[in-house]
Amino acid sequence: MELKGTYMADAHRYDRSDEMFVRCGHSGVQLPKVSLGFWHNFGGVDPYERSRAITHYAFDHGITHFDLANNYGPPYGSAEETFGRLMDDDFRPYRDELFISSKAGYDMWPGPYGNWGSRKYLMASLDQSLKRMHLDYVDLFYSHRYDPLTPLEETLQALVDIVRAGKALYVGISRWPLKALKVADEYLKARDVPLLIFQDRLNMLDRQPQESGVLDYCADHGIGFISFSPLAQGILTDRYLHGIPDDSRMARNFNLKKDVLTPELQQQLQTWNAEADAEGRTLAEHALRWVLGQRGVTSVLIGASSVRQLEQNLKAV
Repeated sequence: MELKGTYMADAHRYDRSDEMFVRCGHSGVQLPKVSLGFWHNFGGVDPYERSRAITHYAFDHGITHFDLANNYGPPYGSAEETFGRLMDDDFRPYRDELFISSKAGYDMWPGPYGNWGSRKYLMASLDQSLKRMHLDYVDLFYSHRYDPLTPLEETLQALVDIVRAGKALYVGISRWPLKALKVADEYLKARDVPLLIFQDRLNMLDRQPQESGVLDYCADHGIGFISFSPLAQGILTDRYLHGIPDDSRMARNFNLKKDVLTPELQQQLQTWNAEADAEGRTLAEHALRWVLGQRGVTSVLIGASSVRQLEQNLKAV
């Protein structure tokens, strides 16, 4: 698909704002119920025009939040490079309407300073991310994972200083245990850089944030929560109802192993699909609505390999 001419955003993109946006915790930020993740399908190996088409459709339908990380690709960094190109080609006039996040915490470059949660890594990584994305600042910067060896105060003070330096407007954390979340909440609040949001996996098959108490803590303390993999990497769609398709991610063992699809899971998927069908919805819509209906959830992050896929998932809202 080749898109020609200057991109002009749809004039009616906010017509359903009352239905589409949710306040993030106790902050002034409102996020769309469905946000677009760049984890897959936006790397250097993916067609750029397809990325353009997906992001155009997303923004034209009220998706203002694009979620990235330093090592999204493949290769590492290339999703942010794709976004930088999109900014230059299409989205520069709309920068103040967009809510852009990035993260650091996982493996990014060789050596002891390209991983985990040190001040040096977080600071250097964000500087690199801003260059790749052609931005002066991000709206949200995450510590991408809990580092058990680096003092929490070092990681958290780096986040505080990143905001004070004007390189991020808000900060978040992803996949931290409840005890560390409580420390982060108190530390950041005491320094007038409150924790905006917590990111973790939450879906009908993986309810760990509920079971651990993280989701309740966020809801009780004014912290937003955004779920990644709300469709369990495609398991909670009609893709695997009758086995493993030859062209599927599971068939290629790409981040999704074949042994995940047990007979018990397949039976559960068919049960949920019947429930969804009785309500006139797809299994994917049913699964997204379930996540959005949980106490404390602000938004779900979905990936998309096509405009059609994104269009189908947006029906959940």
